[in-house]
Amino acid sequence: METVKKIVSPRAFSFRTGCFVWFLLAALVPAAAQTDPVPEGIGQGRVWIVPVRGDIEPSMAAFVRREVRKALAEDAAFIIFEIDTFGGRVDSALQITSFITSIKKAQTVAWVQNSDESMGVSWSAGALIALSCSRIYMARGTSIGAAAPVTVGADGLADAAGEKTVAAVRSQMAALAERNGHPPGIALAMVDLDVELWEVSVNGEVKVLTLTELERLEQEAPGGEGPSPAIERLSVISPQGKLLSLTAGEACRFGLAQGFADDRDVLITALGAEGTIIESSPSAADEALSFLTSAPVQTILIILGIVMLFLEIQTPGFGIPGVAAIIAFLTVFGSSAFLGRVESLEIILFLLGIGLLSVEIFILPGFGIAGISGLVLIGISLLFSMQDFVIPRFEWEWGLLGRNAVVVSGGLLAAITGIAVIALLGPRIKIFDRLTLKTRITGTAGGPVRSEGALSGEEAEGEEDYRALRGKTGIAASTLRPSGKIEIEGRLYTAEGDGVFIAQGSPVEVVRVQGNRIVIRKK
Repeated sequence: METVKKIVSPRAFSFRTGCFVWFLLAALVPAAAQTDPVPEGIGQGRVWIVPVRGDIEPSMAAFVRREVRKALAEDAAFIIFEIDTFGGRVDSALQITSFITSIKKAQTVAWVQNSDESMGVSWSAGALIALSCSRIYMARGTSIGAAAPVTVGADGLADAAGEKTVAAVRSQMAALAERNGHPPGIALAMVDLDVELWEVSVNGEVKVLTLTELERLEQEAPGGEGPSPAIERLSVISPQGKLLSLTAGEACRFGLAQGFADDRDVLITALGAEGTIIESSPSAADEALSFLTSAPVQTILIILGIVMLFLEIQTPGFGIPGVAAIIAFLTVFGSSAFLGRVESLEIILFLLGIGLLSVEIFILPGFGIAGISGLVLIGISLLFSMQDFVIPRFEWEWGLLGRNAVVVSGGLLAAITGIAVIALLGPRIKIFDRLTLKTRITGTAGGPVRSEGALSGEEAEGEEDYRALRGKTGIAASTLRPSGKIEIEGRLYTAEGDGVFIAQGSPVEVVRVQGNRIVIRKK
């Protein structure tokens, strides 16, 4: 048996993601930034094994694309997709199948393997990926099928997808089966509950046909109506109302799988492959990417970024909150950029949103259109960064849009709630002392603020007592903005308007005297 060389794939990096993304994951996963040396003899490698295990997610699609490109660059003759999955996201599965069908320079093989560490299944999205390969092998004890698409609501529960989604996946499954020589009827019955699948003998040859195909064949038989003697219905493989799922034995019997392959040696022998065998596996960066793009982590990062941005705006200078906000948003956009979902549109919308928020906080009073528009733009940019489409075309895309909208809106609402709590409780929490004004104001431009009453002994000796002016009227000798000069009974005094602008010559009245501070109002 040939030597099996196992390599751990390093991170992928695309030019359009930008240098900031490279810096981000290099900081988060420093170990993954190290590039493993390529084993000797890899140029003569004939087989490249790419594992497809666990949930089918965007990070899995990125991993498969990277490994296949690497295999093709090394002139691999066979690319084996080692499948062990219950399924996953429809969009990620379609991306993987589209990429696999584009492979021209190597034979693609799906292997549903069975071991003490595997589940031995290729269901749902896994079946779609298997059908995209030119050859299928299965270990005994494994199964394949049950590929009906489902949608996951905001409550986390799965529901059957609508007819548009089923029709799209059904046509894709049938197209993949026809392209690679797999029975199309089996592909249809795995997706659509309305398909009834029969095992039929046609001129002594056993075939698998849908009821529609069978009835059409019987109608076209010589003699007009009724079944031809050359056509015999043997058994119902999948009745109407049930999804088709096949064991390894059934898959081989009905022509879906080319044969059994209980272990890797048997598979390599069946393929007739020679040379070095390369097995890739997800790196630390792949694991980190899968973790960072999960819905709970994305929600937490959005909350952290918004709250830290608020704290930074409220804090003089630039400090820890600003750094934390930058890291949070770079992580959201950077992890999505590695999956090819972030382009200039998302970055522009995000920067515009930050700009509008800044205008609202530093220039415009209160919180109005600019602030709300800024939050909306930030939310839209985060939403688009979680998907690779702008306007949904299929029902499953609408479902994905709804899921992403729940994540983003939940994060924004939680962040706003957190900001409100901080604003209310901040003065009582020591960690927010820098954000709270603790010093009591004891004076103004017009002098120290004192409670109304007698002056202190020291002040009484050096200053005039103005308490007798309370209630008297006069005129503004100058414009008060709000401080200025007033004239009362032919004498000038320095006074303050009660928070309003008073024009020169306006009649005024003394409403309050605090020490040597005279407060007036316009009559």
